[in-house]
Amino acid sequence: MDAEVLAALARWPAVPAVYGWLALTPRGEWRLRGERIGNAAIVAFIARNYALDGFGCAYFQNGPQRVYVDLESAPWIWQSSGAGHGLLAHTGTVPRHLARAALLDDGRLALVTDLGPGTVDDRDAARVLHAICDAAGRALDEAAVERWMQGRQEACFAPRALQLEGASVPVERLSAHRLAEHFGFDPAPRATADDPSGPPS
Repeated sequence: MDAEVLAALARWPAVPAVYGWLALTPRGEWRLRGERIGNAAIVAFIARNYALDGFGCAYFQNGPQRVYVDLESAPWIWQSSGAGHGLLAHTGTVPRHLARAALLDDGRLALVTDLGPGTVDDRDAARVLHAICDAAGRALDEAAVERWMQGRQEACFAPRALQLEGASVPVERLSAHRLAEHFGFDPAPRATADDPSGPPS
């Protein structure tokens, strides 16, 4: 996080958190009260000061105030770096290690990296598919990819093809409605009676 943000947080540690104002779309766009944030400097500031807390809640640290984020998809949106088809998070952060992968029943791809769980931006899904392989590590041809998408063939993700570390990861099949529960994040954090300024500790 920015040094000035950390300094403000240390100086005013008890500023109440904000809920329901900021949202992240499935394409990695920030929305403030439903309106897309187009200012590049603000977008960059949010990206630098974005994180997950210990309860799976995404937030933006705005100086001393924590602004919790409503997630329309997942905490991280994976996009193609364009350089050898590596991955970037919507914040520009580069993940290093692939831990899990899933094909959702709505056709989206979900990947868990060292940063946490996220879904692939639909505009980059075709580029990410090149990392799909069989259990022996062989790339799937077009027909095999189609069989996999239809549930007639199992497949794995080859981390190296995405410039990530780790062994090949079997692709789970998962209901989109269970994504948050399965991967342990809160898509819509809200204050509680026990601790109105943040998730329970």
